[in-house]
Amino acid sequence: MDYRHLGRTGLKVSPLCLGTMNFGPETSEQDSHKIMDMALDRGVNFFDTADVYGRQPSEGVTEQIVGRWLESSPGNRDKIVLATKVYGKMGDGPNDQKLSAYHIRKACEDSLRRLKTDHIDLYQMHHIDRATPWEEIWQAMEQLVREGKVLYVGSSNFAGWNIAQANTLAAQRHFMGLVSEQSLYNLSARMIELEVIPACQALGLGLIPWSPLGGGLLGGVLQKASEGRRASENMQKQIDKHRSQLEQYEALCKELGESPADVALTWLLHQPAVTAPIIGPRTADQLDGALKALDIKMTDETLKKLDNIWPGPGGQAPEAYAW
Repeated sequence: MDYRHLGRTGLKVSPLCLGTMNFGPETSEQDSHKIMDMALDRGVNFFDTADVYGRQPSEGVTEQIVGRWLESSPGNRDKIVLATKVYGKMGDGPNDQKLSAYHIRKACEDSLRRLKTDHIDLYQMHHIDRATPWEEIWQAMEQLVREGKVLYVGSSNFAGWNIAQANTLAAQRHFMGLVSEQSLYNLSARMIELEVIPACQALGLGLIPWSPLGGGLLGGVLQKASEGRRASENMQKQIDKHRSQLEQYEALCKELGESPADVALTWLLHQPAVTAPIIGPRTADQLDGALKALDIKMTDETLKKLDNIWPGPGGQAPEAYAW
């Protein structure tokens, strides 16, 4: 496994991150434990979850599943980099969501309890909170770091200027600030190339792309449709919208002798600032399939062909739209 530094930190993580969103809603606890065992055995040491995962408001179902896995094999805790998130609605009270110091403190304590651990390696803000000043957010995060409950702080779904503002103010407080950003990024969704990726590169944040397969769009959806697999109405709209691109893409994947899903993951691993795309397997077979992407070598010619099929916004701002 070719481990990578998470942004400008000395922390090394696997080039694929195990996402746990399906644990509970789609995957049984027993199978979830098997997937985590398999991931760790194959060298994946980066596990990502969130307090809101599990589709049962305020319960933290997915965190509980991860916590019971850690409890069942205590030695595993020191073998993984554990990431979770704060922001989402975790109760009916007015302070049971977002990024007030009040909620950050309580949410962290609740996540630690569910995860059955004494510290979170990467504590990520799940979304920007425009109503809470950064002075308050950083004060709360600094306190958690001082107490040893959090090691690193990351963001998710931030704009480029949010990242710049956050880290400028963190530096003024002599605090490390954000070390990672978790963003929507894949061949069919490249908007963050305008400003988020340049901000990550300039400020030393590792990029952790979520939805690397575009919700299944890049996973061989045309072939699956021809085999009679049912798709949501939204997916059918996406297929109709991108049919020409999908036909070219899946033909190229066939020419390469690789699955579309593996090609999509491999493309991300070749993009600047990317540390580890998040994979969200529902089964052990899906995890095994995703790991194959690590063995694919992608030439400059193939990367150019993929860019032609799935063009980005034209580079970074402002050159992408000005001069």
